[in-house]
Amino acid sequence: MENRPEPDKTIEADRDRSIADSYKHINGWGIDADPENDPTYPMKEWNGSDHQRFNYDKPQEQQLINVEVLHSIERPGVTRVFGASTPPSGLSGMIRRYAFKFSESTYAHWVPLVLADRIGVVEGYLDDFRHGIIPNPFAERGWQAEWKYNRKGAVKNIAIATVVTAGICALIIQSRKNKKAAKGKAYFAS
Repeated sequence: MENRPEPDKTIEADRDRSIADSYKHINGWGIDADPENDPTYPMKEWNGSDHQRFNYDKPQEQQLINVEVLHSIERPGVTRVFGASTPPSGLSGMIRRYAFKFSESTYAHWVPLVLADRIGVVEGYLDDFRHGIIPNPFAERGWQAEWKYNRKGAVKNIAIATVVTAGICALIIQSRKNKKAAKGKAYFAS
């Protein structure tokens, strides 16, 4: 084993404090650089290279891009390695492409992505039916495990879903009755 000199912790602490102090005008800046406000103290073993973790040689070889890959507009290009198992497609893909035209710091980026996820679920069910597979949402959504390990929460969620569904159905039925009544009054009035 190589014998390395033990880093001087006071020099590191002074450097960290100066980093934290130099940007105090930015709200929240350096909150993790102040050793007196370190949530990992005294568990963390400082090794002298904690502030060098971002200075590394990036892989030179880029993963082959053979499908459409969406990436943030804050980045000049795609990362060296990325997931390519499900490229954007269909309506959800169109919504995702739209979302990636906006900065990650805006609702215009995140809300469409959440919507695209929900639409992707429906597209997945339709794709299953198209291939002759009958979806089993009870198993696919983990409800069996929920029933086994969190029965009280499962019952609560089922009760809430039942009340919400019944409320929506009641509103639809009432709306139809009101429309029929309004049509009837208009018919007799003429």
